[in-house]
Amino acid sequence: MSSGAATATVDGAKMGVGMQIVYLGLTGSHCLEAEAAAQLIRLERYHAIIANCSLTIGATRSGAGPIGYDVRLHVVTAGDGAGFTGYGRGESAALAIGSAFDAAEHRLQAVATRTRKRSD
Repeated sequence: MSSGAATATVDGAKMGVGMQIVYLGLTGSHCLEAEAAAQLIRLERYHAIIANCSLTIGATRSGAGPIGYDVRLHVVTAGDGAGFTGYGRGESAALAIGSAFDAAEHRLQAVATRTRKRSD
């Protein structure tokens, strides 16, 4: 584990939704960026209501135990600029990333439903 923070960007030019990735306590890797990019595709259908998206992947260790991962996906919506965060945690970075995207997708679905009801 490194002690600093590193950043990477997943370009949304072809998809419509871009995302900045911040690594805390670990060095970024192509595998983590690929997993984040694959998960980001799930949010593409909500591109019209996403203004900004950033993912923070942190490595944690409790004593001599295994490394764990704490993942936060922060999404800012386009309409009102409100933000929310999807969280994921686990011993696998890929599963923690997936959990954070699950939570964010659930919230985006609710926002999209409210937006549709307002426009009716």
